[in-house]
Amino acid sequence: MGNICRSPAAEAILNSISLSDEVDIQVDSAGTESYHVGNLPDERMRAAAKKRGIPMVSHARQVTAKDLAAGEFDWVIAMDHANMRRLRSISSEELSPHVRLFSDFLDDQWPDEVPDPYYGGDDGFEYVLDMLEAGCPGILESLSSS
Repeated sequence: MGNICRSPAAEAILNSISLSDEVDIQVDSAGTESYHVGNLPDERMRAAAKKRGIPMVSHARQVTAKDLAAGEFDWVIAMDHANMRRLRSISSEELSPHVRLFSDFLDDQWPDEVPDPYYGGDDGFEYVLDMLEAGCPGILESLSSS
């Protein structure tokens, strides 16, 4: 929502995987709300990611209607249903199929939403990173096959 936990972590993981696999992609993240525009990711998420060797350096921004237009990005990926609803309200058009839930890239062992760890303890940040690390390779695979 505020672009300081889940989305910038996914951005950092995708960037890390693409570098190690020598895949040339551009990754961006944005929140559906403007709470933290310009801020670095949450320090707890940065600390959890750092333990895994994943640098998080992006600054929060808010998604725009232009971001959601077909052809602007290959994929726009929402972390949960609330963010998907918010994307629908931001878009000036019906969302195209390139707007998906992150869980579309996960197997059935995972829930259908990436939980927001912001109000929980450190284990929530670790769990979210586990989910993101499980799903991000599927995103890269989808990009290479499209």
